[in-house]
Amino acid sequence: MKRWLVALAAAAGIGVTTWVAPAAAADAPYCGIRWGSLAKQADNAAGAHLTGVRAGRHACFDRLVLDLDGRSAGYLVRYVPAVSEDGSGRIVPLRGGARLEIIARVPAYGDDGRATYLPRNRSELVAVAGWRTFRQVAWAGSYEGQTTIGLGVRARLPFRAFALAGPGAGSRVVIDVAHR
Repeated sequence: MKRWLVALAAAAGIGVTTWVAPAAAADAPYCGIRWGSLAKQADNAAGAHLTGVRAGRHACFDRLVLDLDGRSAGYLVRYVPAVSEDGSGRIVPLRGGARLEIIARVPAYGDDGRATYLPRNRSELVAVAGWRTFRQVAWAGSYEGQTTIGLGVRARLPFRAFALAGPGAGSRVVIDVAHR
C-alpha cells in the first residue's frame, strides 16, 4: 500500500510539473519584448517635415522609419479597423490581418507648399513583400500639418514607437512591430 501511495504521489508530482511548465514557457517574453498593442503617442512640437519613409528587418521585429528634416515630432500609432485618407476619409486598402495607423505630427510639404516627401507609389511606400510581420506600407495623406501612413501587418502584434535624434539636425520616428 505504501509503495502504491508513493508511486501515486510521484506520478501526481510529474503531472503537475508537466502541466505547469508549458504555462511558464508561454509567459516568457519573445526576444525580451514586452511592448503590448495599445496606442503609443508623443506630443512633441516640431517644425520638421517628413522627408522619407524606409523599413528594415531585425531578428525579432520589423521596423518602419519616418525621416524628418528637423527635431522629433509628435506621433500617434494605434491599431484601427481601417486607415482613412487625410481630408477625404476614403479607406486605404491594406494587406494583412491588422492595420496600424501612423500619424506623424509633421507635414510632408514645406511652408511654400512644395512636397518634402512625394511617394512614387502611394500603395507601396516600401517594398515589404515576404517580410515576417509587415504586409504593406501605404500613404494616407498629409493634411493640415500632419501625415498619415497605413501599415498592414500579419496580425495584431506588440509594437513600440519612439523618436530618435539625428542624423545631423534631423530626427526619426520609429515603429517596431514584433514578429510574434
